[in-house]
Amino acid sequence: MLLLKAIPSVFLLVYCSAAPAAPSDDDDAHLTVPELITKYGYPVEVHQVTTTDGYILTLHRIPHGKNTDKVSNRVVFLMHGLLCSSADWIFTGPDHGLGYLLADEGYDVWMGNARGNHQSRNHTRLNPDKDPEFWQFSWHEIGAVDVPAMIDHVLEVTGEESLYHIGHSQGTTTFYVMTSMRPEYNSKIKAHFSLAPVGYTNHMTSPLMHILAFWSGPLELLFKLIGVNEFLPTNEFLALMGDTFCRDGDITQFLCSNALFAICGFSPKEMNATLFPVLTAHTPAGSSTRQLVHYAQGINTGTFRQFDFGLKNLEIYGTFTPPAYDLKLITAPIYLFYSHNDWMAAERDVIRLCNGLGDSCKGKFLVSDNSFNHLDYLYGISAPKIVYERVISLMARH
Repeated sequence: MLLLKAIPSVFLLVYCSAAPAAPSDDDDAHLTVPELITKYGYPVEVHQVTTTDGYILTLHRIPHGKNTDKVSNRVVFLMHGLLCSSADWIFTGPDHGLGYLLADEGYDVWMGNARGNHQSRNHTRLNPDKDPEFWQFSWHEIGAVDVPAMIDHVLEVTGEESLYHIGHSQGTTTFYVMTSMRPEYNSKIKAHFSLAPVGYTNHMTSPLMHILAFWSGPLELLFKLIGVNEFLPTNEFLALMGDTFCRDGDITQFLCSNALFAICGFSPKEMNATLFPVLTAHTPAGSSTRQLVHYAQGINTGTFRQFDFGLKNLEIYGTFTPPAYDLKLITAPIYLFYSHNDWMAAERDVIRLCNGLGDSCKGKFLVSDNSFNHLDYLYGISAPKIVYERVISLMARH
């Protein structure tokens, strides 16, 4: 069983404000997250947190915007989605990236990184390239262990008692896991904002996720195609996805060659093609295969519950089926943002989630653009106008 109490952590402060350089996506593709933030004139800190089971997690902080040197007591924590990282909140640039926009609105911005992504591919004793044990986790462990450890660190450093939490995709799932498995964390959340919320998944339309859910062939062949420990889909598998679901010679063919878009879909009219070099340099950022399998299990069962270990369930849980996450234990205020053209967060599943949350679901907002996709919450040209403005407005109420 996992130990859930976070080990006291230390942090490292690096980098400082610098004069902004002219934007160049080709240049940005070669920069780290701290280097990107510094390039555009923002202060940045890098912190590290060690979990009780030995994973070393990296957090990136933008303590204030460009127009002030004062660190606000309004603290916000951003948690990325599947195959993403802290980079996805900022690499779209100062006029678009939510991390920058929040800093300029007067927030102390912290961006987490889950175990196993490129920013947190580290452990006190396990080598991710040599030890399969490193990859034996799903988003359950990220929600039950990683996110609480990072939040505790943020509150310890800032001296605050609570913060705002914004999650995208898996970053919403892990929030529900945390606040249901460890309900004491509800009091540490002023309000949570779910961008493309993923709890129930049985109406998910992602073709790749359905392949995982309904695969009937030998598991050895499946793992050969997508990776047995770390999710590493082969070029042949992605090519098959592209040939099946994308049009040759179109922008969508390029998008389907990226594992993240192959899973989550795309809205070509919302894509800024000049971002492709920096996007592909940072994303996909890595995950365990078990994270995807956990979502696929929900497609088959229609439940939102812990990982299904099959015959080992009785040994692990004491029951033949995994326990469901008790949404009634979540008391933090939650706002859900969803869209019609979302391969991962289906409208029916979002409505069911809101109903299950009861009074904690303070509002659900359907994005006005019917073509808005799962990843447009991060990269979509319209995201600042039709999503971020409302999020920032709602934050001001808490």
